[in-house]
Amino acid sequence: MASPIEDYALLSDLQTGPLISRDGSVDWLCFPRFDSPSVFSRILGTDEHGHWLLAPSDAGAAVVDRHYIDSTFVLQTIWKTGGGTVLVTDFMPLGDNGSSLVRRVTGLEGSVEMHQELRIRPGYSTVLPWMSRVRDNAHTAAPVLLAMAGPDALALRGPHLPHAHAHGHEGEFLVSEGEQLDFELTWFPSHRPLPAATDVDVALEEATDYWSRWGSHCRQDGAYGDAVKRSLLVLRALTHFETGGIVAAPTTSLPEDFGGPRNWDYRYCWLRDAALTLESMLTHGYETEALQWRNWLLRALAGDPEQMQIMYGIGGERELPERELPHLPGYANSKPVRIGNAAVSQFQADVVGEVMVALERLRMAGGKEDHFSWALQKVLLGFVEKHIDDKDFGLWEMRGAAQYFTHSRVMMWAAFNSGIRAVRIHGLPGDAEKWEQLRDRLREEIMREGFNRSIDSFTQTYGGTQTDAALLVMPQVGFLPYNDKHMLSTVTRLEQELLTDDGLLLRYRTESGVDGLEPGEHPFLACSFWLVEQYARTGRQAEAKVLMDKLVGLANELGLLSEEYATDEDRMAGNFPQAFSHLTLVRAADAMHGVDRLSLAVEAPV
Repeated sequence: MASPIEDYALLSDLQTGPLISRDGSVDWLCFPRFDSPSVFSRILGTDEHGHWLLAPSDAGAAVVDRHYIDSTFVLQTIWKTGGGTVLVTDFMPLGDNGSSLVRRVTGLEGSVEMHQELRIRPGYSTVLPWMSRVRDNAHTAAPVLLAMAGPDALALRGPHLPHAHAHGHEGEFLVSEGEQLDFELTWFPSHRPLPAATDVDVALEEATDYWSRWGSHCRQDGAYGDAVKRSLLVLRALTHFETGGIVAAPTTSLPEDFGGPRNWDYRYCWLRDAALTLESMLTHGYETEALQWRNWLLRALAGDPEQMQIMYGIGGERELPERELPHLPGYANSKPVRIGNAAVSQFQADVVGEVMVALERLRMAGGKEDHFSWALQKVLLGFVEKHIDDKDFGLWEMRGAAQYFTHSRVMMWAAFNSGIRAVRIHGLPGDAEKWEQLRDRLREEIMREGFNRSIDSFTQTYGGTQTDAALLVMPQVGFLPYNDKHMLSTVTRLEQELLTDDGLLLRYRTESGVDGLEPGEHPFLACSFWLVEQYARTGRQAEAKVLMDKLVGLANELGLLSEEYATDEDRMAGNFPQAFSHLTLVRAADAMHGVDRLSLAVEAPV
């Protein structure tokens, strides 16, 4: 049985992101990329679906401390047993020489017997690999446990290799005070020779130095400075070091509703997430990373705009077909387990707006356009113009009927507004007059169709009566001031409709059936962070602080947040860690800290 979601820690080598439970089990790992088939899938099933456990044999052993070293993803866990105390250090070496996971066991006091279990199950646990013991190709000729399955090979090195047992490998070894033992699991293409062992001391120093230096560049202060830094580190950890693509989460099918069907694969790169990441990086001093994400965005979008997708693979791949894995029982028996994502084919009218707003932020920060980037943005505005009358499936990727979502229409407005600013303020060539006409047409339409005067609120869809937390984005992109009367009355309606008894904000009411799925969902953390921002920007500081403190307190002791939080069960829900939650935490903290993100309006709204 998998651990509670909040009990997991994330590691990263900027290529993939394994999850390690508090119990010392690597329960999820995809080699060599975030979106590769998993080799450990226990988080979606049982022990037999693959894991790597390294923990004291003593059933009474307790974790007395677990933390990352400073601003890193080097995890240290201290176990205390009746016989002594032991430290386990888990990390992934960085670099382009392959991908591996290192686990160092250090005796601190007395003697501790350690237990190791290894069950390698490639292909999302559909393959039982051929296991053998071979001699290392180094001078030591030390034994190596080798797993071979089709294109994949994995090698376990260490001083005490486990022995075959029940379609897996298990073993015990003793570690005494002052003793240090290193284990390394390395992935490599099966047609290549066994790679050399990692110099663990050097790799640990390099990984610690890299993450510490990266974190030290973060411009942050205030009461939530530490949470901001960890959130930015998470965003970096979910980014592929070569392509610049950022995945929404390193996991698939962790349920939004335990036992229900809301289980999605988030190991892909959403244009929306990439654009919002660019903004956060700019605000906190990471201009180089912002440019890297911009370049990924432009490469992914290149081509016929009619073929634009809302998400892509890490390298910009377009084929992400969704399918189910019936052999995996799912986390907490939540079926189906899915890989791929059918939302890739949806039309979501807000996406170009997010991209254009982010690229305008980059221009405001001094980023220069080249012949490719601005030309592509003009083509994107042409795409929005062509589809200005089309319904869409909205920010939340509804699987019901297409509608006119108010948030989507606002983001189309924001796309044209950003284009106008590019011409009027930055001096770039473009048909600003036409874009102004389209922008103003959308504004008039949104105020007429998207605001329901009988309930004194903007609504989720044109002509509707229900609200949507996405409406909180309207002032963020300059459509209305935060303190506009229409916005304030909408916030009041959101509080009435979507706030739970625990003070967190739902995305929308799933009972309406608008999303085409069975009702049932927990509060989506990003929405509550948006509400913090709204409170903070309108003088409701006390309420903003109460909600912000509550949200930051929902992170685990490592500072990681999931997609949603099940307040009735006091546990995390959804994919983990979730980029969108951490992105909106940064925005909310900026609002609390008084960070000015600069107005995007060309002139004061009417």
